[in-house]
Amino acid sequence: MNDNSNTNFPEYQQEEAIDLKVLFVKFFQHWYFFALAIFVSLVIAFLFNKYTKPVYEVSATVLVQDKSNKEFNAQALMGLGFMGAQQNLENEIGVLNSQSLTVSAVKALNVDVSYYIEQNFITKELYKNTPFDVVIDTSHQQPVNLKFYITILNNRQYKVETEGEKVQLYDFITDKVIEKDNQEIKASSINLNQDVDFGALVENEYLKFKVLLNYNFNSEEHIGKKLYFQFNDMNSLTREFKNFKIEPIKREASIVEIKLKGSNLQKSSDFLNTLTQKYLDRGLNRKNMMAVKTIEFIDRELIGIRDSLYIAESQLEGFKRETSIMQLDMEAQRVFEYMKELDQQKSVLVVSNKYYNYLKKYIEEKTDVNDMLVPSAMGIDDPVLGELISTLTKLYEERSSLVQSTTAKNPAVIQVERKIVNVKANLLESIKNIVNTSNIALNDINGRISQLSGKINTLPSSQRKLLAFEREFNLRNDLFTFLLQKRAEAQITKASNLPDNEILDKADPQGLSPVYPKKSLNYLIALILGVIFPAIYIYLRDYFNDRIFEKSDIERITKLPIIGHIVHSSRESNLVVAEAPKSSISESFRSVRTNLQYMVKGKEQQTILVTSDIVSAGKTFTAINLATIFALYGKKALLVGFDLRKPKLYQDFGLSNTEGISSYLINKNTLEDIIQHTHVENLDVVMAGPVPPNPAELIASEKTDELMAKLKERYDFIIIDTPPVGLVTDAYLLMKYSDNNVFVIRQGVTNKKVFGAIIKDIESRKLPNISLLVNDVKLTKSAYGYGYGYGYGYGYGYGYGYGYGYGYGYYSDDKEAEKESLLKRIFRKS
Repeated sequence: MNDNSNTNFPEYQQEEAIDLKVLFVKFFQHWYFFALAIFVSLVIAFLFNKYTKPVYEVSATVLVQDKSNKEFNAQALMGLGFMGAQQNLENEIGVLNSQSLTVSAVKALNVDVSYYIEQNFITKELYKNTPFDVVIDTSHQQPVNLKFYITILNNRQYKVETEGEKVQLYDFITDKVIEKDNQEIKASSINLNQDVDFGALVENEYLKFKVLLNYNFNSEEHIGKKLYFQFNDMNSLTREFKNFKIEPIKREASIVEIKLKGSNLQKSSDFLNTLTQKYLDRGLNRKNMMAVKTIEFIDRELIGIRDSLYIAESQLEGFKRETSIMQLDMEAQRVFEYMKELDQQKSVLVVSNKYYNYLKKYIEEKTDVNDMLVPSAMGIDDPVLGELISTLTKLYEERSSLVQSTTAKNPAVIQVERKIVNVKANLLESIKNIVNTSNIALNDINGRISQLSGKINTLPSSQRKLLAFEREFNLRNDLFTFLLQKRAEAQITKASNLPDNEILDKADPQGLSPVYPKKSLNYLIALILGVIFPAIYIYLRDYFNDRIFEKSDIERITKLPIIGHIVHSSRESNLVVAEAPKSSISESFRSVRTNLQYMVKGKEQQTILVTSDIVSAGKTFTAINLATIFALYGKKALLVGFDLRKPKLYQDFGLSNTEGISSYLINKNTLEDIIQHTHVENLDVVMAGPVPPNPAELIASEKTDELMAKLKERYDFIIIDTPPVGLVTDAYLLMKYSDNNVFVIRQGVTNKKVFGAIIKDIESRKLPNISLLVNDVKLTKSAYGYGYGYGYGYGYGYGYGYGYGYGYGYYSDDKEAEKESLLKRIFRKS
């Protein structure tokens, strides 16, 4: 007979489907694990919310007027107006997002020095709330990336210390890092650790500043506190503020919203308000540029004219005093009036010629029209010239828009540049023609003035001289008055200009909550994770588990009855029932004893075979204590060690194994020789005896039939301890002698696939009275199918069950269980 029978087992396929109801019960059984995970996750969320620097988001809205609205009115009728408005909006967003505008806003914000305080592991910036001010000597280099710790000792002195690794020297006048051979300097070379008077200079080779107390200083609050400040370079400040976002509030709207996130709410709000104001100022400055350039041009001309007018006026008054002639006679007056009219015409032509020469030089030398003085500002109304300048301005604007989105080598850019060249050529040609025309007119006026000068020569000498002085004075005065009039008009235009765009909503720090961390969301996430992680852990542990832990694991494999369970024993001895008859484990065996009697319908004598799938399931432990519990019942019980291959029953009782079943089956000993008495009343033991070379053959011999018949005559209950059926066939050979065949399963040890294969083989053999016994059930795990009680439902109704926490004081080992702390139980359960 083949000893190795497991090769004959039908293959068992483990059921992979997870019963949701069973899974939910498992989740409920591990409520403590969920509670602990939720508690830990909420604590982590609380600490994260408490010690994370809050981030706020402020916003401002700006209305962008459509500058090209008039130009696109005709195109709008053809469906092109929206495209132009959209392009203008994108250009203005580009301006708002430009580096130059950000830099100008940062400079206006005046944050060259930042002040901080460290509280509860969080570094907080004291923007506009610092108890002292640092006054920088901008003519001296200063170290950036270096912390200056200030401890206020009293209202007269403070202590300054430095902390950092490598620093850079910065020039606040040029806003540039000072280039040196060793640009990065070790902080140790700038080390400060000294007491300083407020207002005194702190100076060395690398720095120069002084610290002054301000109105925020409070002696009770700030004395002894450690604060620090840092010098900021323009690049780092620009990077700090450059993370704002600009986008239209709606696709078809020209209102843009500017959002900025920062840890200091007031600072972020001030920056956005400064940025939007700088944006409006930029537009207004560009709008005033024509008036400013007109005023500058006139001021340059007035310098020379004012001097010549003063000289002419002095000469006229001097002549009148010397000659006592206060006015011209009638004939000289008529000549003077006509000459005055010619001089006025000449002065207008002279000013126009100067403008044309300025315009010609500007077009030849400049590559844009941003600073160009337009003809209308000088009172020149030339439609052709105005149209050419307008066309050139539009072409430059078109090129500027294209360059922002493409390269200079783009065909569209090249085409626009060609148009600019052509318009410039036409403009220069037009200016040349206008100048020629103006020169002809000027020559004509000069000719008429020469003719009139001949008539003047016929006048008396005194009248002639007076006329010359009057003419020179009036010529200078008219020109001076004309320029002053144009200057006043330009100033009025400048004063009446308003920004094209408008700030609708300024950034307001009042009533804003942090956008990070989002406390409520973090608590919600922590709560969800506190549920999900344990659930995933339990699910995966169950999914990948190949051991039997739950009652459902057995029920998915077989329908064989479960006659009971044996709770975990922490004792070193296997004789737990004999040593502790009032323990919970003894009650477990009593429950099994009762169930076995139900299965044989109250039969007075029973032979019970105990086996398992593999070793370490606890079958010998079960057989010993099952025999003991029958003996304590007052019945004659016999424990037979039929594990002839690896006998160890004698070790538990401290008896001899020299004589036993193997020696009886070979007729070496009699029955009386092999029966040994134990210290337990009514309990005898038959050892396996020396290990034979052919155990299966001996068990299958007729001598075994004789032995079992004699034993049944002497004892009420016979408990047979056999080898595992998963390894050898000995147990199958002995099952014909038994009334009950108990298959022992050990929680957390028995393999599902091995157990399933063996059980399928047993079921295929149609062996009678097969029942299952679950061993080593750990009550503190709330495992094996129940969270608050055990036993109900085992063996199709057999058993009594035990409450949570063993037996509520009825068992001798309850006090030991009560000694465990709740926290220890939780960690052991998890």
